[in-house]
Amino acid sequence: MSDAPAPGPRDPKPALVFDDPLDQQSSDDTDRGWGERPTGDSAADLKRFLDEKPPHHI
Repeated sequence: MSDAPAPGPRDPKPALVFDDPLDQQSSDDTDRGWGERPTGDSAADLKRFLDEKPPHHI
């Protein structure tokens, strides 16, 4: 007989996924993915507008 070690439990192979990748929503599909801030009040919106306004629009 052979002196081979008894087979132990193996890690399962990763399963292949055949889903359509275009059906899944990416982070770019959301407002957060584009750097949008969560909705806030109008005072916060005005502050953001004034903070991000280019200098030539003063």
